[in-house]
Amino acid sequence: MPRRAAGLLLRHWPLALWLVLALPGMRAWLESSMALDMLVQMPLLAVLGYGGAAGLGAAARARLCTALGGALPLVLAALLASSYWMLPRALDAALGGGWAETAKFVSLPLLVGAPLALAWPRLGSIARGFVWTNAFSMLAVLGWLYMAAPVRVCNNYLESAQYDAGRWMVLAAVGGFIAWMLYWMAGAEVRE
Repeated sequence: MPRRAAGLLLRHWPLALWLVLALPGMRAWLESSMALDMLVQMPLLAVLGYGGAAGLGAAARARLCTALGGALPLVLAALLASSYWMLPRALDAALGGGWAETAKFVSLPLLVGAPLALAWPRLGSIARGFVWTNAFSMLAVLGWLYMAAPVRVCNNYLESAQYDAGRWMVLAAVGGFIAWMLYWMAGAEVRE
C-alpha cells in the first residue's frame, strides 16, 4: 500500500504541491516577504501548471495546443498573465485575500505554466530565446524599478522589503540569463 501511495503522489505531484502551497501556514510564510512571494511562491505556482501539462502525453499536449490556437497565443497568454502578477497592485490585491488570492492560485498554473508547457515543444530556438530574454529583462527592469522607487509601491510590504525584493529580482535575472547563455553555448538547444 505505501508503494501505491508513493506512486500516486509522484504521478500527481503538481496537485500535491498546489495543496501544500495553499495551506494557510505556507501561504502566510511565503507572503510574509515580497521576495518570497515574487521569487518563490509565484514561480512555484507556474511550475505546477507546467508540470501538470507536461505530465499529459505528447499526443494530448499536441491536440490541446492545436485546440487552443497554437503556440503563439499560448505564449502571449503566459506573458500577459505573468506580467499582471508582477504589478504592485496585483500583489496588494492578492495579499488582501479573497478573489484575488484565488485568482493567483488558479491563473499562474493555468495561464502561465500550462500554456508554456503546451507551446514549448512547438517553439523554435529563436522563439524560445525570445521567451527567455523577455522573462529575464522583465524581471531585471521590474527589480530595478522596485529598488529605485522613491516611495513604497506595495502597501503590504515595507520599503526595505521592496528594495530587497528588487535586488533579488535583478540577481535572479542576471544569474538566470548567465545560466541560460551557458546552456545555449553548450549546444543543449541544438540537441533537444
